[in-house]
Amino acid sequence: MTHPSFDDSPLPSTRWLRALWLRCKTLWPLKLVGNTVATIGFFPLYFWIMKNAGQAWVLPLTAFDRLIAFWPAVLPIYLSLWGYIALPVLLAKDRRELWSFSFGCAAMTALALVVFWFMPTAIPNFTIDATPGTSLHFLKTVDSAGNAFPSLHVSFSVFACIVLARQLRDAGAPAWLRLFNVAWAVAIVYSTMAVRQHVLIDVLGGLVLGLALGFVSRERSAAAPPVGARAV
Repeated sequence: MTHPSFDDSPLPSTRWLRALWLRCKTLWPLKLVGNTVATIGFFPLYFWIMKNAGQAWVLPLTAFDRLIAFWPAVLPIYLSLWGYIALPVLLAKDRRELWSFSFGCAAMTALALVVFWFMPTAIPNFTIDATPGTSLHFLKTVDSAGNAFPSLHVSFSVFACIVLARQLRDAGAPAWLRLFNVAWAVAIVYSTMAVRQHVLIDVLGGLVLGLALGFVSRERSAAAPPVGARAV
């Protein structure tokens, strides 16, 4: 008598969820500590350079900048970068992928800080309503108009988007989730101008920097040997 066999493997429609969950569990203590230390360690150096780099050159406005309306409601999207950029860390499937993303972020930061120091820039002094006590007022008080070009907010968003796109594709994530990834990155880039933290020139600088490191990361990933059984 033949007994029916049961397949415990996940259904194709949910296999991508399992793949993402396995990525999340891999090296999670290292990911948690590393991401926290890197994020906290970034700000003292960033603000020290902003304070000590010398007289900043005020960037000119373009016609495109004048088309972007001031929209304080998108401030949460602007601030969501710090959650968004943690996702490629969380979804790294092994040490190689984790180090590759970390190296890209470190390289972008180092390049931008060098530019901030030797060519300090600032955005124009926009007249906006930042009511004391609000999140926008806090942002404008703490993160002033300096360290504008290139926009690290934009470069981090673009680089994270490229890496996330590759991770979601490898995990077999559905098209809607991959589209959401791109939409989130685009929304963050837009928000940098809508809350008057950046203008077009430094957005373009951040875009170039993020794309360049994304390309390097892709090339490093393609050249690396297969991880085989070490994956997740």
